Amino acid sequence: MSDTHVEPADLVRARSGDDDAFNRVVGPLRRELHAHCYRMLGSTYEADDAEQDALLRAWRGLAGFEGRGSLRSWLYTVATRTCLDAVEAQGRRALPVDVGPSSPRAVFCDVPSHAVAWLGPYPDGELPRARPDARYEQREAVELAFVAALQHLPGDQRAALLLYEVLGFSAAEIAEAIATSTASVDSALQRARAIVAEKVPARSQQQTLRTLGDARLRQVVTGYSAALERGDVDGLLTLLTDDVTWSMPPLPHWYRGIEAVTDFAVRLPLSSCGSWQHVPVTANGQAAVAQYLDGRAWSITVLTLRGERIAEIISFLGAEHFAPFGLPGTVPDDPR
Repeated sequence: MSDTHVEPADLVRARSGDDDAFNRVVGPLRRELHAHCYRMLGSTYEADDAEQDALLRAWRGLAGFEGRGSLRSWLYTVATRTCLDAVEAQGRRALPVDVGPSSPRAVFCDVPSHAVAWLGPYPDGELPRARPDARYEQREAVELAFVAALQHLPGDQRAALLLYEVLGFSAAEIAEAIATSTASVDSALQRARAIVAEKVPARSQQQTLRTLGDARLRQVVTGYSAALERGDVDGLLTLLTDDVTWSMPPLPHWYRGIEAVTDFAVRLPLSSCGSWQHVPVTANGQAAVAQYLDGRAWSITVLTLRGERIAEIISFLGAEHFAPFGLPGTVPDDPR
């Protein structure tokens, strides 16, 4: 991995303890380091903590950076080891589809489950370009299907896959980063690829969205939002695939298939919840909307498309998801 441009004088000052110089050195890399922590941990807030912890470790250890590799590689090594500590302490995150069977009918008294560490949405913002030797684009690498699949991997396999296929590390660099052998890295990559291939669709959302085009994508997102706001069942159903799924972490129940999703939609969000307002956003490199119910933050809902229709709806319930997207807790004056 090559470095972004670093002024040698700043690196010298940073190594001698200059706070401002350190911030100039690491500043251009913070966004991508944060995304890496999210991929490892599945939570924006855990990524915040891990990034801060990693930068603190880097600050304390920078004097020992010998410059044998790139500064970028060294920082990713520090961040990866920080995340591996968090994975060991906290385990993996999940979506409702990972923890129980789908429900055939709407569940009216669904209660949030706090026994599960739930996957969260990610405000993708201005993600950096993919490395030339990386298999995954940066936006592909934060798509929900990919991040959810990573959660099924042990920490070392998760780290190896990300470092190799997203960040373009060599097997030898990965071995040094996670303190293992090259043979162990090769084995970890083989196992990780097999598991991810089982769980991630062959066609990424980035490929689907490029084929769909911006204009049609806006129509789908607008149509979804308008159908909820009007209570328009038929309008919603025309946008969905026959095998659509709808889940709402931290609620454990979820729905699969047009009949179950229709029953849920008719009985709850389309009829009995209240007044909806929507703000289009992007999350995890995918189409998404911030949903306000009766003027208050309700969910960040991420849409997965197949062709021109919605194949998966994941509504991440909770006002705490809005701040990372730069959104207020009450509906903006002009939500459009």
